[in-house]
Amino acid sequence: MRLSNRSKAPVYNFINTLLLMTLAGGVLVFLLEEYRFNVLGKESYLFLIVPVLLLLLFFLRGRQIFEYDSDGEAINFKNRNIIPFLSKPLHDEFPKYKLVKYEIVNLPFIKRLYVTVSSKNNGTTMLKYEISFLTKKEINDLRLSLSKVVKANNQNKD
Repeated sequence: MRLSNRSKAPVYNFINTLLLMTLAGGVLVFLLEEYRFNVLGKESYLFLIVPVLLLLLFFLRGRQIFEYDSDGEAINFKNRNIIPFLSKPLHDEFPKYKLVKYEIVNLPFIKRLYVTVSSKNNGTTMLKYEISFLTKKEINDLRLSLSKVVKANNQNKD
């Protein structure tokens, strides 16, 4: 099964640009308010605080682009940011038989996928991916595909 939200990258770029323009406009309005008009008083700081909070919320949700491929004998995960220099992209590929378990953590604004993979050295390794920008249907499809792989692995062990 293949799952990707790469086609939504232009939407995320638009949102990022809109938030940056809102921040620039907020700084401009704040400076005009402070040094020219001085009508609002302390409320003028909201022109700075609100855009910064929205921008932080957008980037703290994690990497925007998530790709998953379980066709064939390997599982392939890719997780990257729309702005390449903000964070290092993740790319992991391993055989299906090494998948031990997975867990999807669903918090109000943040969704994470934790995958446990068996390894020779440590016994198991936990891999973390940010899936906050996936829809509910995409998350359910991902859950279904990973469950099939884990179930098949458990049957092969017995």
